[in-house]
Amino acid sequence: MITKFINRLNIKHIFFDLDRTLWDFETNSNQTLKEVFQLQIASQTDVSAEEFTRIYHKHNNRLWSEYRKGAIKKEVLRWKRFHLTLNEIGIKNETLAQQVDEEYIFQSPLKTNLLPFTLDTLQYLKGRYSLHIITNGFSEVQFVKINRSGLEPFFSHVVTSEEAGFQKPAPQVFNYALAKAGATIKQSIMVGDDLETDILGARSIGMKQVFFNPTKLAHNQPTTWEIAELRELVKLF
Repeated sequence: MITKFINRLNIKHIFFDLDRTLWDFETNSNQTLKEVFQLQIASQTDVSAEEFTRIYHKHNNRLWSEYRKGAIKKEVLRWKRFHLTLNEIGIKNETLAQQVDEEYIFQSPLKTNLLPFTLDTLQYLKGRYSLHIITNGFSEVQFVKINRSGLEPFFSHVVTSEEAGFQKPAPQVFNYALAKAGATIKQSIMVGDDLETDILGARSIGMKQVFFNPTKLAHNQPTTWEIAELRELVKLF
């Protein structure tokens, strides 16, 4: 019933989020943070790599929230997340914070871990739909991730928030991506892991959504469809 229903919707364009939807952000980020910690920080503190990583994510998540709201600029986010992390573990060194940030930004997108079933699912969808990416990540980082992890051949268009001039969930970034892809709202659907930025953002312009919820997060937000594994998209489409 679901498959027949989606076919009747005349969907032609599928827009994907990148981080935590296709590219395994947690695994790749944590691997990089541990490498950077051992290389540049471990000799200056008794804190473990695991504790350093936990503290970093605490500050990074808060600063990203501010960045999405337009409260801080990209350059501030990048430097301050490591500055605050180092301060909390007793290292007051602004130069080191900048060096760590540069190393992290260089190394992290080189990681190639993808979420389970990503490539098989995209291979199935590629010949049937036009596939695109809408991501809030930094342009210089996101394109490296896509290229290095083998995702590039699957996607016709990649739109970053920097290019669009707006952060998801702002409707402008979705409208920008639709225009770039030559797609209409009725022909399109958004697949993403974040209820606020991906699902509510798409819904705000009337675009259908698939909430990718691998942790089975409990919520009361209405979504068009919800999946726990990417391979469920094969059944939907």
